[in-house]
This record gives sequence, C-alpha cells and structure tokens, in this order.
Amino acid sequence: MDVNVPETRRRHRLGLPLWQLVGLAALAMPRVFVHDAGGRVGWPVQALLVFGPPLVWLAVAVLRRIPSPVITLLAVGGLYGAGVAVVHNLFWSDVFGNRPPRLGGNLADQLSPGTEELVFRLTTSASSLLTGLMVGLITGLLAVLVRRLARR
Repeated sequence: MDVNVPETRRRHRLGLPLWQLVGLAALAMPRVFVHDAGGRVGWPVQALLVFGPPLVWLAVAVLRRIPSPVITLLAVGGLYGAGVAVVHNLFWSDVFGNRPPRLGGNLADQLSPGTEELVFRLTTSASSLLTGLMVGLITGLLAVLVRRLARR
C-alpha cells in the first residue's frame, strides 16, 4: 500500500465512490421503466430521458476532473446496463404477455418454450449490458475530448 496516496484517492479507484456511480447509472433508469411499462411520452420528455443522463455523466466527469473518465463512465454504463437487464427481465411478461418471442428458421420448434425463453432472456441481458457499456464508453470518450478542448 502506498502511504503517499491520500486515503480518498485509494478508496475511489474509479474516480467516484460506488454510491455516486450507482446514482449516475440510476439517472438513466426512468427511460427504461417508461419504455417497458408501455408508457408514451412526448418528444421533449423522451429526448430528456434519453440524452439527459449521459449529459449529466459527461458534466460530472469533466467538472469533477475525474482522472480516467473512460474507465469511470464505463463502470457507470455497466451498472446502467445491468439495471436495464434487470428491468427488462422483470417486465418480460408485461411486455410480451401471451406472445413471447420465438426462435425461427432452422431453430423453430427445436427447443422447449422454457429453453427458448431462457435463450431470449440471456440474449436480452447481454444486449442490455453491452448497450450500457457502449453508452458509458462513448460518454467517457466525449469527456476526454471536452477536457482536451477546454485546456486549449
């Protein structure tokens, strides 16, 4: 352990405490709930739900001068993606009702309905996690760009 590194620096390797990372990820969750619950919102509200949270992530990374914004926002995006996966799985029956997705083509009727559902839920979860990570990565790269432009 390096005694020359301040305690707060050692504790927050991702640039922010865990509760703040979770809080930033949670800012993006209302859009997921609205979508999965079948809610309809107008364009300005939808734009705010989609673009507002990553803009807040960007602002936090730049204004707090987070040492590695890409890593920090990848973590936030990963938490967001995990949250999306959980919400999608919780709302699965509400979204699909009695018409769950089915495999087609050569895989049609090859698996039991339960196995098909498991395949789709796992795929949906992986997709949700990847989407969250991509949002975090893009936002982190934008934070690096903004910081470099601000130095000039």
